[in-house]
Parts: sequence; structure tokens; C-alpha cells
Amino acid sequence: MSARPPAADAGLAQVLATLQGRSAASLNDLLAFAAIPSVSAQAAHAPDVRRAADWLAARLRQAGLAAVEQWPTAGHPAVYAEWLGAPGAPTLLVYGHYDVQPPDPEDRWRTPPFTPTVQGERVYGRGVSDDKGPLLIAVQVADAYLSALGRLPVNVKFLFEGEEEVGSAHLPALVAARRGRLQADFVLSADGGMWSAETPSLTVSARGLAALEFTVRGPAKDLHSGRHGGSLHNPLHAIAALVASLHAADGRVAVDGFYDGVSDRTPAERQAIRALPFTDAAYLEQTGAPATYGEAGYSTLERQWTRPTLELNGLWGGYAGEGSKTVLPGEAHAKITCRLVPGQDPARMPALIEAHLRRHLPPGVTLEVRAGAHGARAYELPAAHPGRRVARQVLETVYGRAPLEVGMGGSIPVLETFSELLGVDTVFFSFAVGDEDIHAPNEFFRLARLGEGQEAWARYWAALAADAGPGGQP
Repeated sequence: MSARPPAADAGLAQVLATLQGRSAASLNDLLAFAAIPSVSAQAAHAPDVRRAADWLAARLRQAGLAAVEQWPTAGHPAVYAEWLGAPGAPTLLVYGHYDVQPPDPEDRWRTPPFTPTVQGERVYGRGVSDDKGPLLIAVQVADAYLSALGRLPVNVKFLFEGEEEVGSAHLPALVAARRGRLQADFVLSADGGMWSAETPSLTVSARGLAALEFTVRGPAKDLHSGRHGGSLHNPLHAIAALVASLHAADGRVAVDGFYDGVSDRTPAERQAIRALPFTDAAYLEQTGAPATYGEAGYSTLERQWTRPTLELNGLWGGYAGEGSKTVLPGEAHAKITCRLVPGQDPARMPALIEAHLRRHLPPGVTLEVRAGAHGARAYELPAAHPGRRVARQVLETVYGRAPLEVGMGGSIPVLETFSELLGVDTVFFSFAVGDEDIHAPNEFFRLARLGEGQEAWARYWAALAADAGPGGQP
């Protein structure tokens, strides 16, 4: 990295001091933002999603970003802002999402999901970790730079979407239509998360995604189980058999063609994963499960980061209310998602699974399969990418030790969108942590991560400008 001039160091110190002085205001930002129930999956919350977009646009204007726009889509709007006053410096596209998952089951929350609540060193509420807290860090850092120095060290474009939690279905069309406005050297993502709170980490890969759901039907309507049981095939029995057929006894997915194109990591890569400070015992304590389970021959982290999976996300039918109802249901339903690794095509997965289900369909029932609305390929950040190098350096400065480079078990569909439509890579730089119960009751965000994230984002922009040097290319 090129030497940073003393003036740049003094400027960064001013920005960091500004952020430190605004710590209470930063938390208040999060409390206000997370109180908006921007649940993108539920039509009843569409006005709340719009309200969150309006709140975010106003906060970007408050930060001093004059070019703030809301871009409509066929679903929920995206919020865009830019500051391009650093000629010759690199240009970043900062990505995040302001929509959140449904809070269900609400009776499992210890505090109301949309009344963000500070307890000790944590704030609890839906969306505080995924992704409103991490997203706000980037906005607050831009505000601090513009307040303290009147400028940013690099050019920054912000793109915050409102549909990530429903698969970013309309983002590809938006990015294609706005390609000229969104050109950048690379994406710096506020979405994602670190591996643990104790160990700084840099996520360098993410698994892909494919989804489907299916329905098994028997009689045309629910029937009396005494009169008709044993005479007709119960759709619940049939769907249970189908679900059981999807995996072999050793945990391997039993769908023909599922592993086509999948390769093992090298022995050195596998050993590097096994050398990480991770134990199954600690993982089980965190999750509350009695034992690990999965594809034989692989460690827990290998299964999470480098192996494909097929998971049942929902299974229902018949009567599930209080007491007993002697019914033979007319239909049963299931939802499946697959996490994919390099070499797998998400568009191919639903057809492979449907073929398996039809081959194993029991007699006396019919099958309807519906592919999910979204999918994504697996992603890996190139080892020599300059954004990866700067991230490592900044995290080491903030935490006093080099970060571990880790994988992500989950999926972020926009990675493929940015790669294919803009030709750019994405660097994950989120300060959420993997254990913060995202998508679950009692989601939380560690208060210390607000300050740590702000320092890191401020240092990242300064370091990237210094790394680029006079030519402006990172």
C-alpha cells in the first residue's frame, strides 16, 4: 500500500472522532429504522416497506448526499444515492437491503419484534442485524466524512434494495436498466456477516440457492379418517415417504444428478478449514441441538461452506389445531431449498428434484411441483482482489490481528447479478455476527459492532484511496 500523507491521517482522525461523538445518535438511528416493519414477504406490510424506503432516503439526504433517489421496481423500491466528488479515486458501489424477514413465531420473542429494545450490550428487534444495523454503518460513515471534511476519499454509490428477503426477484432488471449509473470498481456489501464475535473474519465465498415447493393430493376434500382411513392413500403419509427419499442413510442427497459438477476442495483447503478455532461441542451449545448431522466424510464447517445441501423448510397438511380432529386430509405440502457450490446450476435443480419425486411418488396420490421464484450460483471472491486485500488490512488494524478467511453457508443472489450485469466482484464487509438469530425470534445486534463497523468502514475508504494511488485504480 502506498504511504498515506499526514493530512489524510489527520482527516481520518477527525472522522473517527466525529463518529465516536455520535454514538448515541447512531443507536437512535437504528432504533428508529428497525421499528418500521418492512416485511417484504407480506403484502399487508407493503406500506411499511415504502415507509422504510422513505426513512432511508431521508437519512441519506441528512448525511449530505444530494443525489438521493427512489427507483421503482415491479415490487418494492430501491433507494439510490451517490457522491462522486473524488476525481481519479476508485468508485465503490455500496450494497445493502432495508427489508426484513417476518417475525414469526411472534410468541417466541422476549421483546416485541418491532419495538427495538436495548438489553445490556445488545439491541433486540427484527432486522437489527440483517441488515439495518450493518447498512446504517455505511450511511453514518458517509455522514461523518461529509460533516468533518466536506468530502469522501473515494467515490461512493449506494444501492439499498427492499426485496433481498424475497430473493431480489426484481433487482436484475433494475440493475440492467440502470447499468450506466451503477458502474463501479467493485461492490462493498453491508450485507453478510462475520463468523464469530470473538474472531475477526472476512467472508470470501457464499453458496448458491435453488428453491421449490410441492403438493401431494389424494381425495378431493378432507375425509373422515374412520370411514375412509385404510381405503385411500393419506397425502401426509405419501409426502413423508417422498421427503424421506430425498436423502440416503449417510446424509448424502439421493437425487440423481445432484452432485454433477461438484468437486472436493484440495487437501490443503480442507485442512485449513479444520484448523479454524471451531468445535462441534461449542456449535451444539450455540444451536441447542443434541448432535451434528450431515453428509458423511466431511466436517461441520465443510458441510456448511463447501458442500451442497437439500433442506426441507416446511411440511404441513391436515389438522394442526388444538385437540383432535379425525381427518384424512385431501392434500399435504412441502417447501425445499438447496444450497449450492461451484459447478452446480441453480436452474437445473428443480427439474432434477421433480424427476426424483415423480419416480418415488407412492400410488393413489398426485404431485404438483412449483419452482421457486429465485436462485443463485455459488460465489467466490478472487484471492488477489484489491478489495479483499484492503479488507484484510483494515480488519487487522481494527481488531489487532489478521482476520480468518471463511465461507458463508447462506446465499446472496445479488452477487451473481452484480457479476453478470456489471462485471464486478463483491467484498463482504458486514459487522453482523452469525449467531445473532437472524430470521429467528430474538434477533439481536451487538452494540459494540456499531462502533467497530464505523471505524472499519471509515478506514476502508481511506485505505482504498491510498492503495489506489495517483492513478485512481484499486
